[in-house]
Amino acid sequence: MQPTEAHSSSRGRDSFIDIIRALCVLAVISQHWLMPVLSYEHGHLSTGNALASPGWWIVTWLTQVMPMVFFAGGAANFFSFRSAKSVSEWLRSRIARLLVPVIPLAAVWLLLPHVLMSAGVPQQPVQTAGKIAGQLLWFLAVYVLVVAVTPLMYTWYRRYGWRVIGVLAACSLVVDVLRFEVSPAIGYLNALFVWLAAHQSGFHYADGGLRTGRAWKTSGLAAAGFGLTAAAVFFGPYPASMIGMPGAPVSNMSPPTAVMLALTAGQLGLWLTLKPAITRLAERPFAVTVLRWCGSRFMTLYLWHMPALVVTAGISVVGLGFATPAPGSPMWFAVAPVWVGVAGSFLMCFTRMFGRFEVRRGSGEAAHASLGKVVLAAVLSSGGLLGLAAQGFITSGNSPGPVLWVLLVLAGLLIVRDRSVPESVHGRWSRTGSAHASVRHEDDASALTARIPGPRTPSTGTPDARTPAAQAPAARTLTLTARAGDKGLAP
Repeated sequence: MQPTEAHSSSRGRDSFIDIIRALCVLAVISQHWLMPVLSYEHGHLSTGNALASPGWWIVTWLTQVMPMVFFAGGAANFFSFRSAKSVSEWLRSRIARLLVPVIPLAAVWLLLPHVLMSAGVPQQPVQTAGKIAGQLLWFLAVYVLVVAVTPLMYTWYRRYGWRVIGVLAACSLVVDVLRFEVSPAIGYLNALFVWLAAHQSGFHYADGGLRTGRAWKTSGLAAAGFGLTAAAVFFGPYPASMIGMPGAPVSNMSPPTAVMLALTAGQLGLWLTLKPAITRLAERPFAVTVLRWCGSRFMTLYLWHMPALVVTAGISVVGLGFATPAPGSPMWFAVAPVWVGVAGSFLMCFTRMFGRFEVRRGSGEAAHASLGKVVLAAVLSSGGLLGLAAQGFITSGNSPGPVLWVLLVLAGLLIVRDRSVPESVHGRWSRTGSAHASVRHEDDASALTARIPGPRTPSTGTPDARTPAAQAPAARTLTLTARAGDKGLAP
């Protein structure tokens, strides 16, 4: 075991997953803030994409971090689920924590477009803003379903191991063939096949199969993954960019193509190769402070970073007539830090205002929900989130308005409603002396917390807190922290 891992284990947590989560969210925010090429004239907001500049597609091979987000989510879900008392209770708490931070976003954006247009703001830029504010909810729509099938995927992992990823990869290739040859709509099946495969790779890391790989193996995985990505792009039907581009006939992300699995392998190999340096960075006091602060606010940062961009663009572009300089020009590089700084200031304001819905305290225990009800909640809420992602917070034509989609999300939340945890629990955990024993709320969407696995069972090699070996002191600590995490705490 490497020294960094030994230290991580002694703390009872995996700092590698923590810092991957933080860097992924930072990459998502930075890319979304720097991509837009905006100008405003005669009541019309024109939008473009800086990454559509010649040769810039290569940047997306590193900044398209959704494969690593699902990987980290898989690791966190594995650590937590294996010690769960009840499948339905585990699912209920996971889905509830995903949905609660969406409510303030929906409340604001159901009203804001009407307020702006009543104040005289032209309709077109308001509709563009309302659509952008809802687009990123596609991730939650998919992730809720991924969480819902995690118990099944866990069982298949225990039984079939790597073969599960192989089957999912094969299914994604079949879907791509049908997508290109029969109907593009078939491609949306890969929203599950591709991201479930990335999520399943997190199981293998959490169970130790990927955690202790030697540098030559992980660098080989990176080379193979990026090499296969390059071959698929240059010899296959896939576009070079790993994000959707304006006017492109095919997108690798909407819906995802099988090439995203090759990218997953490349990025995972790269991150694992850099793991010793990454974990050393995570041990620094400043990094510990940042990770602890971000750890309970990742959903808020993710949901509100696009509204922060909307406010920045509304003031500077629509209000003051600013136009984005040509991407890559000296002026573009000079303006970029100011642009990010202003958007970051608004994001911090939104985080202070709405972060309380993610970092919340309460009293009493959540009511029990049957497995059937929890599954129904997942389906309803995922459908509502998908509708908001596709339509945004605007009403257009004969399509259902955003109110219907929000009601579906609310219906799902009411089924799995979470009354949080007793204040006494918060107080007990928050009074501990260690920086890593402070109160933290898990964020499933960003794979907030990962735990070092306990002993393995001789028959399957898989950690299982329900076996006699799991009664060792370290495993008892793991079980306690995992169950506390299911109640919204992560020491």
